[in-house]
Amino acid sequence: MKPFDPRLLRHSRSARGFIVAAAGTGLLRTLATIAIAWGIAAAVTIGVDAVRQGSLPAAFVQSLALLGTAFVVRAVAAWATDDLAARAAATVKSELRTAVLARAAERGPGWLAGRSSAGFATTLGPGLDALDAYFGRYLPQLALTAVATPVLLVAIGLGDLTSGLVILCALPVIPVFMILIGLATQSLQRAQSDALARLGGAFTEAVEGLATLKVFGRARRQVDRIGAVTDAYRRGTLGVLRLSFVSGFALELAASLSVALVAVSIGIRLVDGSLGLGAAMFVLVLAPEAFAPIRQVGADFHAAQDGVEAATAVLDVLDDDAAAAADQDAPGAAPTTTTLATALVLRGLTVRRPDVVIGPVDLHAEPGTVVVLAGPSGSGKSSLIAAIRGALPHDGSVLVPGPAGSTTAERTTWADQRPRLVRGSIAENVALSQAPDALDVRSALRDAGLGLDQGLQVGPGGSGLSGGQAQRVAVARALYRARRAATPLVLLDEPTSALDAEAEARVVDAIRGLAADGAVVVVASHRPAVVAAADVRVDIGTSGSVTVRKGVRA
Repeated sequence: MKPFDPRLLRHSRSARGFIVAAAGTGLLRTLATIAIAWGIAAAVTIGVDAVRQGSLPAAFVQSLALLGTAFVVRAVAAWATDDLAARAAATVKSELRTAVLARAAERGPGWLAGRSSAGFATTLGPGLDALDAYFGRYLPQLALTAVATPVLLVAIGLGDLTSGLVILCALPVIPVFMILIGLATQSLQRAQSDALARLGGAFTEAVEGLATLKVFGRARRQVDRIGAVTDAYRRGTLGVLRLSFVSGFALELAASLSVALVAVSIGIRLVDGSLGLGAAMFVLVLAPEAFAPIRQVGADFHAAQDGVEAATAVLDVLDDDAAAAADQDAPGAAPTTTTLATALVLRGLTVRRPDVVIGPVDLHAEPGTVVVLAGPSGSGKSSLIAAIRGALPHDGSVLVPGPAGSTTAERTTWADQRPRLVRGSIAENVALSQAPDALDVRSALRDAGLGLDQGLQVGPGGSGLSGGQAQRVAVARALYRARRAATPLVLLDEPTSALDAEAEARVVDAIRGLAADGAVVVVASHRPAVVAAADVRVDIGTSGSVTVRKGVRA
């Protein structure tokens, strides 16, 4: 297990700045520590001389002033390190979560379907929260060790070369212990990370299926199941803590024996007069400080392992996404292009499902065109929609209209056939924002044929609304985004499947309005009223065959 993953610097700009800042405050703390040792040695030496001479010189006050100033500087540097660590942890967690969620949105539901949703959520939630210990304790200590250890060795060597050589020879013992202990804890920590993911998955599955479990009288059995998983996680946590305490004892023992060697050597040379009192005091104060950073980084390494595991999992996801993106750019992969385009162009678009191969589809749709994907349920209309927006692997090529340099997601508005509503007001669900534009929301709701109050609160999953109302909220959401973002491509998957004839007519008029504004609108539907509004009709058969007909608008 690596003490530091360099991929963190590549994916998080804030982590780079924090490492530099932590090294800077570490250097300041080290210099203050040397000043403290110097001040103590000077004060003791001056005090001993003053006893013999019977008077206290002015230099004693100066040494005390140096000592007090050094303590203050060290305390301020320690506070600055803690403050920077807290800020860095919060920022890096936010950056990693944003990056992973953005990649997940780019890869689409097909990529998410291959992963455990509960494990994914646990890693991004409680898993990354463990980075607080990683940034709050481990990384600052790692930076301090990298800076302080060589500086302190040089300072001790200048004070007493023999003591410096003893410490230099004894110092590698602690890293050896750290490596051995790290190898022992690696499997335990990974098992704990997996146990946390299983615990989150068990709880999420129980909550999602609670209504069904209660109907069949099986809800109480989940208590025992979650209890067993929780107990396994508890036992694993205690095992990790037990090993951490043992490792801490081993590191303390190694450091104590090393300092004892230095102390014995100094004592012998003080007796025979080959070493002065000032140098001896200076080295004795600094000797434990030379071992303290590397000893503490070993102890903090175990405390931060939950964060290390979570960060590693997240970075693996990001690297997998980068590799997948590279694969898509390979010859023959036919990715969705992001160059300047004025029309939706499909060339040999083919989607291969386990049950059927859909396509190929060849289509050129200019701005202002309504394209309807028609066919029976299960024929592959939604699959083609997903392929067009880049969420489903496909053969052939897709050219999405829009300006150069923008992504497919920025060029596209999409509404799924299953309205995904969240807890909040109608306006917040339409705008997908806590600060919606009231006028634009009102216009979108009106054109979607929904006369609900914008402030009406909706429960999770759209509870409180009928199926038709929820569907019209989803249509209003698409209208809101398409108009405000001026997306040149609008994809609607069965937008009227739960609507009556009157509401459907309003939605069809809104679809034609989007086309009149210059967008290419692709609608998957089998409803006659929607099909009749098409400029281009793409018929999909049950066998996956595709027929494109133009100029079919009634």
